[in-house]
Amino acid sequence: MSHRIDYTQASPEVYKAFGGVYVALQKSGLPKQLVDLVYLRVSQINGCAYCIDMHSRDLLKAGLAVDKLVLVPVWREAGELFSRRERAALAWAETVTRVAETGVPDADYAAATAEFGDKELADLTYAIGLMNAFNRFGISFRVTPAAAKA
Repeated sequence: MSHRIDYTQASPEVYKAFGGVYVALQKSGLPKQLVDLVYLRVSQINGCAYCIDMHSRDLLKAGLAVDKLVLVPVWREAGELFSRRERAALAWAETVTRVAETGVPDADYAAATAEFGDKELADLTYAIGLMNAFNRFGISFRVTPAAAKA
């Protein structure tokens, strides 16, 4: 993977603003592991090697079982391994990330609101949007994953 510009250095003020959203989400009240699972799933959908590597490592460091980590792409087939809230968050992450294809149907919205309150769903959607943006930076500028640096 060829690295392009370092966007964090090229535009530090805007990068700092994105970082502010990340910090705010950490204080949102959503469980960190839930948000990290969403970050990972969004990154898998978008194919961002850097973010997949980073969020997988974060989840493992936080104690997520490898058995669960490897099943994130097929969470629907993993039965009760993922909690009801995790399944709702992953489904919402998928439909919002694929917004151009899905249009985020009313049924998907209803399923998400059945599990999350207004603030939680807004924060979860901010997290999804933030990760979609970071994926676009990682892919566009060919940010090298830690595993590829080793």
